[in-house]
Amino acid sequence: MTAPAPVAADKATVYKPSDLIADDIDAYLVAHQHKSLLRFITCGSVDDGKSTLIGRLLYDSKMIFEDQMAALEADSRRVGTQGGAIDFALLVDGLAAEREQGITIDVAYRFFATDKRKFIVADTPGHEQYTRNMVTGASTADAAVILIDARKGVLTQTRRHSYLVKLLGIRHVVLAVNKMDLVGWDQKTFEAIVADYRRFADQIGLKAFTPIPISGLTGANMASRGEDSPWYAGPILMDWLEGVEVEDDLRGQAFRMPVQWVNRPNLDFRGFCGQIAAGTVKPGDRVKSLPSGRQSTVARIVTKPDDLPEAYAGQSVTITLADEIDVSRGDILVAADDPVAVAGQFEATVVWMDDEPLPPGRSYLLKIGTRTVGASVTEIKHRVNVNTLEHLAAKKLELNEIGLVNLSLDQAIPFEPYANNRDLGGFILIDRISNRTVGAGLINFALRRADNIHWQHTDVSKASRAALKGQRGRVVWLTGLSGAGKSTIANLVEKRLHALGRHTYLLDGDNVRHGLNKNLGFTEEDRVENIRRVAEVAKLMVDAGLIVLTAFISPFRAERRLAREILADGEFVEVFVDTPLALAEQRDVKGLYKKARAGQLKNFTGIDSPYEPPQHPELRIDTTKLDPVQAAQRIVAWLEGEIDYEI
Repeated sequence: MTAPAPVAADKATVYKPSDLIADDIDAYLVAHQHKSLLRFITCGSVDDGKSTLIGRLLYDSKMIFEDQMAALEADSRRVGTQGGAIDFALLVDGLAAEREQGITIDVAYRFFATDKRKFIVADTPGHEQYTRNMVTGASTADAAVILIDARKGVLTQTRRHSYLVKLLGIRHVVLAVNKMDLVGWDQKTFEAIVADYRRFADQIGLKAFTPIPISGLTGANMASRGEDSPWYAGPILMDWLEGVEVEDDLRGQAFRMPVQWVNRPNLDFRGFCGQIAAGTVKPGDRVKSLPSGRQSTVARIVTKPDDLPEAYAGQSVTITLADEIDVSRGDILVAADDPVAVAGQFEATVVWMDDEPLPPGRSYLLKIGTRTVGASVTEIKHRVNVNTLEHLAAKKLELNEIGLVNLSLDQAIPFEPYANNRDLGGFILIDRISNRTVGAGLINFALRRADNIHWQHTDVSKASRAALKGQRGRVVWLTGLSGAGKSTIANLVEKRLHALGRHTYLLDGDNVRHGLNKNLGFTEEDRVENIRRVAEVAKLMVDAGLIVLTAFISPFRAERRLAREILADGEFVEVFVDTPLALAEQRDVKGLYKKARAGQLKNFTGIDSPYEPPQHPELRIDTTKLDPVQAAQRIVAWLEGEIDYEI
């Protein structure tokens, strides 16, 4: 390990490795194992000194080895921002792009320890475009160090990150007013910044924070008290980090454990593995599996080397039950006398993290704990202006925007509000096609409407309706560019099926906009809702035993996938009416392409709005080779079973 930095050589510090390391390494390891752990983040605006602060903490806690120090000194001379002096930010900012620009882009996690505590610190980016990375780092933090440049005061990103800290339930906050050495350690400057921040903190409901004047470069008021601020009598940063009491109130709550894995190594053992999210459990306790509601008794708590007499929140264990009840990955084991609620519709707060905006109605995957379900935002109630805290009307959420939404899932899930339990109330949204995380959210509460609406049993089934008609109900979904010939082909298909005695109905894109969807325009959000409504109507018609023909551009794969997924297997037949844009534009029967090219028609598919062609349609109709009559013949032949391969 290295000696203290020259800038701090005249200031004694108590933060040094324990003498036990040299005298009794076994005793040190035992003591180290039982230290408490604090997870915290540094956040704030660009160039407030977050990375430098972490580097300095690592240095002052003697967590830099000699070879690391040599590399740091060489890097500081080569790419540092301190004129050849040690640039502590380089200990954290390891990406080439970060070093070139002098900014933090990705979240960097670092471990360090003192004699009193272990720490995991996340250095989060300050740039607005990397807000999603900040949310990632904050999602597991117990405390936050919010930095402010003493020369700049409270900025937009300071407010944004503070709002997110409050939103994510972080209750322990330090307001570190950094670079005080650059303002001559002026007390009035410090007090003015604290007063300005306190006004904002009161607005967002951040009840308490600890202001500390620091210099990340010199280390003043971080691991040792600075001599240039005799007017400051509060705690230094390291004392605060070592002493902050992180309430371990999860152990006092009722037992909850999301099942991560069902362990079945042989016929004689069946255990349910997971990390306990709240409460304690011991053999003999009655537990309930949700959402099924089946109950049993805990038989064993299996760990290495011996079974435990009791387990508590934060421990990862394997639980066996006295009864053979069905428990799967994604289910939650809970205290039988104090279960969590189960619902499928929620009010939630969403932080949108994707370049593509969030439109209501689009289907995503929602991952909460160990369970993944289908979900869509049914309504955006408002978005939040983090500067003024105004609630603004919104039809969609853009990158880094925060909104209050209503969520609808394709199945009910066990949950708790995020304010009660992060593990059971926090979720992410995943794009179904690219599999990238596009949003993070917090469940506020279940919508009461979900309790008031239930499926009503009917005696006449879908199968009996179809049998009466002598056919299988299904949706034939024609998709393609405007001018591809979808409506013409669909009309011919219906005529042929009708002549064969089939019971059909044709839903045409233009026709439904005269009634069912007359209130929708052609923005991306309205197009998503247009297809969602049509898919639901088509589903009802299939339930009635009809063969439903639809002719819609339906440009987005996500919405066509939604239409497929709400139907049973084999009931959705995707027909790609494949026509090159040039040919479709050449036809232009309605003159729409001409208007779009002239800028008179916005959001027109193929011109200024994308079309995502099907990747695996049941049928592909190449209109450069087939005329409408031939195309209709192909579709009818496929439906009647004469051909069963992709054309």
